[in-house]
Amino acid sequence: MASEGFISRDPQIEDYWRGIILFGRNVASYKFSLAKSLLELNPQSGQLLKLSELAPVFAKHICEHLKDSPKQATSASSTFLESCRRYGIEDNDQVRLIEETVKLGFNNVIDAFHVVGSGEVQKKFYIDERKQNNGIRITDEFSQLVNGVQSSNLVVEVESRWRLVERAWELGVSRSLIAVEHDQSNNQLFTFDSAKRRKDVTSCRSALNGYQKGRCFYCFTDIRVDDGSDVDVDHFFPNTLKKDDFKQIDGVWNLVLSCVNCNRGSGGKFDSMPNINLLGRLSRRNEFLIASHHPLRETCVNPLSNTACPF
Repeated sequence: MASEGFISRDPQIEDYWRGIILFGRNVASYKFSLAKSLLELNPQSGQLLKLSELAPVFAKHICEHLKDSPKQATSASSTFLESCRRYGIEDNDQVRLIEETVKLGFNNVIDAFHVVGSGEVQKKFYIDERKQNNGIRITDEFSQLVNGVQSSNLVVEVESRWRLVERAWELGVSRSLIAVEHDQSNNQLFTFDSAKRRKDVTSCRSALNGYQKGRCFYCFTDIRVDDGSDVDVDHFFPNTLKKDDFKQIDGVWNLVLSCVNCNRGSGGKFDSMPNINLLGRLSRRNEFLIASHHPLRETCVNPLSNTACPF
């Protein structure tokens, strides 16, 4: 599986985290809220994070997303999500919301967070101590993660992934009909709803960065996508090929993140054709996209999509 290939023989701690965020299957958005909450609270290694401490931040992120995207799970109904709507959006009763979150919000996500595919990732970011201490115990691995060179990218990557997943659920159509397109003017990914109305989904930089492990596609230097100042969205096969009726050139399959120097610096790629040796690298990156779910996978493999991958 490509998701297994994403974790290299000498994996960094960020690889395990991104494996969870990018490749785990999702039936609800709770994993993303838990990830954002941990990054926001930034608990220290060895710290016991009580559910009562985690609940306000966890519920806040769920409620924020519910305002824009009412469907936050694949199930027809959810008692916890109804509580978020009732106490976090309609009544603003924070006490009741926190009580309901402690009671219902963590029932499955604490167990499922580290699961990717058929098993758990080798590195854990917390230990479940709900039975003994009504909380989770933060591990050394989480501290390594938030103190690493990629830490500034992690929040925007989680948020971007969350937006993509909820957009697929919101459309309420067969996943094979979902196409994500790229707006070059603002480097935003967007889709169309059933009424053909455009809806911006997320930043292209944030959506692609995790699949490139936070590095420039060409030179592998670390890049930051939280402000985008040193990152270009580059067409691997140059955009000038459009004139040759290569209509799929704007597809996500052909977009890579590059440092400014590699794309348009001295000796940069600009609009030249890529080195053929890089084609395998693009293929591997796209295999990572295909191994993920909702909806970048469909953007690469759906032959009916305007942005289908041609190889």
